[in-house]
Amino acid sequence: MSSTPFHNIFQAFDAVAERRGDYTAVIYLGTRYSYKTVREMAGRFAAALLDIGVKPGERVMIYLPNSIQWVVSWLGIQRAGAVCVPITPIYTPSDLSYIARDSGSSTIICADTNFGYVKRVLSETGIKRVIIARMADLLPWWKRWFGHLFDIIPKGKRAAGSNVFHLKELLGKYSSSILPDIVPDGQALAEILYTGGTTRHPKGVPLNHDLFLCSALEQIRTSEYLIPVEENVILGNAPLFHILGQTCSLATLLVGGALLVQPKINLDATFEAIYRFQVRSMIGVPTLYRMILEHERLDQYDLSSVKYWYSAGDVLPVEVSRRWKERFGTPIFQGYGATETCGGVAMCPTDIDNPPKSVGRVVASKKVRIVNPALEPVSTGEPGELIVSSLHMVSSYVNKPEETASAFIRLDGSLWYRTADIMSMDEEGNLYFVDRTMDTIKHKGYRVSASEIEAVLQEHPAVVSTCVVGIPDEKVGERIKAYVVLKEDIKGITGYDLITWCRKSMVSYKVPQYIEFRDMLPKSKVGKLLRREIRDEEKRRTEA
Repeated sequence: MSSTPFHNIFQAFDAVAERRGDYTAVIYLGTRYSYKTVREMAGRFAAALLDIGVKPGERVMIYLPNSIQWVVSWLGIQRAGAVCVPITPIYTPSDLSYIARDSGSSTIICADTNFGYVKRVLSETGIKRVIIARMADLLPWWKRWFGHLFDIIPKGKRAAGSNVFHLKELLGKYSSSILPDIVPDGQALAEILYTGGTTRHPKGVPLNHDLFLCSALEQIRTSEYLIPVEENVILGNAPLFHILGQTCSLATLLVGGALLVQPKINLDATFEAIYRFQVRSMIGVPTLYRMILEHERLDQYDLSSVKYWYSAGDVLPVEVSRRWKERFGTPIFQGYGATETCGGVAMCPTDIDNPPKSVGRVVASKKVRIVNPALEPVSTGEPGELIVSSLHMVSSYVNKPEETASAFIRLDGSLWYRTADIMSMDEEGNLYFVDRTMDTIKHKGYRVSASEIEAVLQEHPAVVSTCVVGIPDEKVGERIKAYVVLKEDIKGITGYDLITWCRKSMVSYKVPQYIEFRDMLPKSKVGKLLRREIRDEEKRRTEA
């Protein structure tokens, strides 16, 4: 198990910054930021938060794309003793409002382009303060001038108000020297990450400092056999609001490496950055690796500096793995984890040849069982539900007692998290993904709740009932398909109309790609929707 003398995330970062002051910590849009610079900005931001009224323990949302502003905000929130609530920057007002209320957030940091959404939900949430960041604010002046000259920087209207602040101005106004001392408490809440699942609304997963540090340091050191941690330059294509982006890329700031972030994925920019900054590790989901292999200009770039390619968030297709090894001569290492387990449960070791399809071996900080429906262990090689336990672990969801009771159980005196994933393990301890038991769809690495999409569709006045399933797709994992029954007297409603309806209240990755109209849907004798029958029907179609 990875150990650390620290029980506070910022304290751990501060020790590294003290040792690695002039070395690069973050690379953003071609600009390098040293550990000393990032620490100073984070300290100033923490001082600003405390001065404008944020108290230790208060929830602060980050509603930004991957950027230096995101990193400074996250570290500053930790330094102020507040609790970070990171969310995707593509959330709609309905998602934003729900999470603000569910988490009890009092402050939000948003991009200027997102301020309109924030303004719409202020009256229905407990948000008291808004901090606005422009994505070019912390770049050198000449880059900002160039960006504005050629209109390549997205712009939102400059907002004003008594409780509206601007990140750049706050950083220029405060000093980190006025901050109180850190009081380490490993059990204190560090952040709340929101994850999808079977419920309509995302579930808040509370992570404390000890759990985060233990998990993050363990996962970030997995590639140490290939690359010394202080020499690592990690291109973090996974979003920083996601546990994958945090423990497998952001965590490099806790061991002295460099993190390269981009606000959105552009493959040519990614390839250029890999060569220019000699990236040593890249983190991504299977869909990204397929996109790279199929990119028409791939041969024009030199990506040989990368020694560690890592994929998680979904199962990597064997065909993509094989093509990658043939093309680059190095494997893509896989891992398996969940937000509830603070990321990696299993990761592929980098000093052995891992078996095809394996998602790795169980990491030192976790213990697992593979069980049958009666929660009894199955024989080696047999499939069953994976349950996970650890010394520092999540024990509940935020404000979700029913979901907590079904997901977290006690066995033999220990607390276990039920992943609802069917796995198997061979005699060498390699884990293999078999199937999902929950009504969850994996699309582009995101966990999407089938019931959430069904609920949105059923709010349409023309819809009687609906069933949503995932259709296997080699490019994106699964595509989302909805089967819909309309009211008898309704005419003229098309699939396009229903997709447009979904787009009004859902982020893009949750919107169905296909709509199929039916006269009825299969149900049990007690009226329960038989989603499995729909899945089996789709499977027969694809095999025909």
